[in-house]
Amino acid sequence: MSTDSPLHQRRRPLTEAELLTIPWMRLLSVDERERAATDLKVADAVPGDMLCRTGRQATYWFGVIDGLLKMSTDNAQGQTITYTGIPPGGWFGEGTALKREAYRYNIQALRKSRVAGLHVDTFHWLLDHSIAFNRFVMNQLNERLGQFIAAREIDRMNNPDVRVARSLAALFNPVLYPGVGEVLRITQQELAYLVGLSRQRVNEALTTLASQGSIAVEYGGLRVLNLAALRAPPGA
Repeated sequence: MSTDSPLHQRRRPLTEAELLTIPWMRLLSVDERERAATDLKVADAVPGDMLCRTGRQATYWFGVIDGLLKMSTDNAQGQTITYTGIPPGGWFGEGTALKREAYRYNIQALRKSRVAGLHVDTFHWLLDHSIAFNRFVMNQLNERLGQFIAAREIDRMNNPDVRVARSLAALFNPVLYPGVGEVLRITQQELAYLVGLSRQRVNEALTTLASQGSIAVEYGGLRVLNLAALRAPPGA
């Protein structure tokens, strides 16, 4: 998020309720929490807003308070490659913040979202002063590595039902996205953007998964009934 972007200009301090939703805040000491809370800012993104853009220097470490974001890149042919969705509770970009480098991906809001940002200088200060924060970031990086290995596997799958199942399982990751819980607020069109299939084909896959007892389609979202089944290999 560049300093001259409309999103940056809409930033404000977090409320106490919003601070309570941040999973790593409770791990910090009183002084560390005070420093982080003073620096943290939140902004309301509208669909289509770009929080991170390929080639832009990283200035914040971001987290989703509410809403849904998409991480993607554009290849040499101009095609968009979607890596993952980022639902509530998810913090992302720690690798880029660690190296203080430019983004190698785009982050875009798929729906109205509240996104928090911690300046990279404070991010590094916490790394220098808090063992608990270091462990949180290390766990994030480890879980993220597993997520992207799984994403590579998903890309090579020809079975649309399995693609949707695995993509849903990734969005219900309790380590990366603790704010999701058992119900993910997502539309079929949003899921189609993330999976790379048509909305009609996603609808068929969701119907199949519901009939198998893996999920329940509810108004405005999806409830996971059997996360292990969504993660299971084809034919298991």
